[in-house]
Amino acid sequence: MEIKYTQDKIFTMEQVESLFLSVGWVSGQYPKRLYKALMNSSTVITAWDNDRLVGLVRLLDDSEMVAYMHYVLVNPKYQGRGIAGHMIDLVKEKYKNYLYIEIMPEESKNAAFYQKHGFSIMEDGVAMQICHR
Repeated sequence: MEIKYTQDKIFTMEQVESLFLSVGWVSGQYPKRLYKALMNSSTVITAWDNDRLVGLVRLLDDSEMVAYMHYVLVNPKYQGRGIAGHMIDLVKEKYKNYLYIEIMPEESKNAAFYQKHGFSIMEDGVAMQICHR
């Protein structure tokens, strides 16, 4: 099995919905909104096993200083194969001239994964949000 990676937004709404639901993310329950959000994102890197979407990273950036990595996900059947790490490497290469690449993991248990890939926990940083569900 060879995983192929692309920054082309060539996925369908159904492929995105399936991937997000495979990891149990609420975003997958809103396929139209999710698809529109991805299509309007600064960068979307996807991982493919033939025509099956198996991984995705999404970023929003200001074109110069900060890139915010929002989604990093891999279908559970494909986890543990280095797919997420490779997508993060692609992100780090693309944004190497920015001052910051930031991620806000929604679960603290994922912090170690990001630290393994060069991210550090902001001293005295606090994640915050307003949720309109």
